[in-house]
Amino acid sequence: MKNISKFLIGVWVLFAFSGCESFLDEPKPTDSLTSDAIYSSTEGVDAYLSGIYRNMRAQYEYSTDVATTDVGGIYSMYFARTVKGSDLIQNSWYNFDYENDNREPTYRRVRVTWQFLFDLVNHANTLIEGVTNSDLPDADKQIYIAHGKALRAYFYFQLALEYQLSYAVAPNAPAPPLYDQVSYEPKGMSTLEEVYTLIVSDINDAIAGLPDTRINKSYINKSVAYGLKARILMAMNKDWDQVEAAANAAYGGNPAAALAAGEYSDGFDDIEATEWMWGMDQQADQSNYYYVAPHAFTDHYHDAYYGTYVDANFVSDFSASDVRNLFQKLYDVPEGDFQEWVTSKFVFSFEADIPMMRTPEMILMEAEALYHQSQETEAHDLLFVLQSNRDPNAVKSSATGAALLEEILLERRKEMYGENGIQWFDAKRLQRGITRGPNHRVVVNLEPNDKRFYLKIPKTEIDSNPNIEESVNDGR
Repeated sequence: MKNISKFLIGVWVLFAFSGCESFLDEPKPTDSLTSDAIYSSTEGVDAYLSGIYRNMRAQYEYSTDVATTDVGGIYSMYFARTVKGSDLIQNSWYNFDYENDNREPTYRRVRVTWQFLFDLVNHANTLIEGVTNSDLPDADKQIYIAHGKALRAYFYFQLALEYQLSYAVAPNAPAPPLYDQVSYEPKGMSTLEEVYTLIVSDINDAIAGLPDTRINKSYINKSVAYGLKARILMAMNKDWDQVEAAANAAYGGNPAAALAAGEYSDGFDDIEATEWMWGMDQQADQSNYYYVAPHAFTDHYHDAYYGTYVDANFVSDFSASDVRNLFQKLYDVPEGDFQEWVTSKFVFSFEADIPMMRTPEMILMEAEALYHQSQETEAHDLLFVLQSNRDPNAVKSSATGAALLEEILLERRKEMYGENGIQWFDAKRLQRGITRGPNHRVVVNLEPNDKRFYLKIPKTEIDSNPNIEESVNDGR
C-alpha cells in the first residue's frame, strides 16, 4: 500500500516541528532529522506526538484536487456524519453528504477519509515502533506507547465505522487492511472481527499505560481512553457492563460535578470548558479558518457560511426552559421552510476550539449501559440527573422498557447535536433507520443497515494495492 510507507517519517517530522515549539537542543539541517533525533529524548518524542495531534485537525491535503473545505481534519468526518442525519439541514459545503450520496470509489470524501486515517495509523505505528526500539527509560516508554495505541485504536475505530456496516451485523464482513506495525508491503482486506480485536486490545493497553495528567486537553489521557473504550464497545453492541464501567470512569462517577449547564450557551468554542474532556485547541496563528466544522457552518451571526439549519421537528423536542434550546427564527421565511430555524450553539471565530468528547456523553452512555443490563431504575435516575441539570423545570417521565431507551437516545441527540454525528452513530450501531421530516431541503431516508451508512473502498487504493481487487465494491 503506497500510503503506508515508512519513508514518510521525514516529511512528518518537518511538519511536527513546524507546528509546535522545537524541542531539539540545536537546529539541524532538514535532511538530518532522523528517527535517532526523535527517539533519543523525550523532547523529540513529545514533538512527534504533538505533530500527530496537530494533523488530526489539519486542513488535510494529499493532492490539489481534494484541497477543499469539506475534507479537513477529523472534524470534517464528524460533520459529514452529522448532516447525514435528520436533525440538521445543510445548504453549503457537505451537500453531497447531506444527500447521503457521497460514497462512490472516486469521490473525494471516500478517498480523503481513507488516506487521512491511514496516514495517521502509519504515524501511530511509527511512534510505537520508534519508542519500543529506543533507549528511553521504561516508564517513559510505557506512556508514549500507550499514546500510540490510543491513537491507533481511535483511527482504526473511525475506519471501521466509515467503511463497513455495524459490527453487530456481520463481524466477518470485509474491513480495511490491518497494519499493526510500520509496513512496506500492502495488505488485503481484513474483517471487522480482526479490526475490532486490535482496537479493543489497543485501547485496553492505552488505559493501563496512560496517566491522568497531560499537557492539555488536546491530548488523550486515561479518562479520555476510558471514554473511547465505552464508544467502541457501544459500537460493537456488547459487553454493556464494561461500557458502564468505562463511561463511569471517564467522567469520574459524580454527574453533578461533571456537568456545568451554565456554560452550554457560551459558544462551544473553548477547550477549557468544564464539560470538555477532549478537544482540538485552535490558536490565531494555527487556525483552520473557514474549514472548521461545525462552527463555520452552523453560526449565522458571525462571518461564515450560514449553511446549516435545524429541523423543525427536532426543535420541538426542546422545552422553552432547556438551556440547550438555542434555536432562533432568524430569517423571514414561511413556516415549514428549511431555513426557518437556526442554532447559536456554536460560535465561529478563527480561534474556536473543536469538541471531541464531553462528560454528558459519558453519563448518557452509562445510562444506556444500565438499561441494557436490565437496570432500568438506575438508568432512569441517571438520565434524569442530566435532564434536570439542563432544564430546571424537567419532569421525570414514567417511561420503561423500549420507551426508556428511546428517551435516552433522544437525549443523546439533544445534548450533542452538531458535534460528532451522534444520531448517525446510534442508528448504525443499533441497526435503525433515519427518517427526515418534510421541511428538509432533501428528504432522503435511510433504512436499517442501509448501504449508505458506509463508504465504498476508494479507487486509488484499489489501483495501488495488488491485494485488493475492484470486485471489493461489488454489492457495497
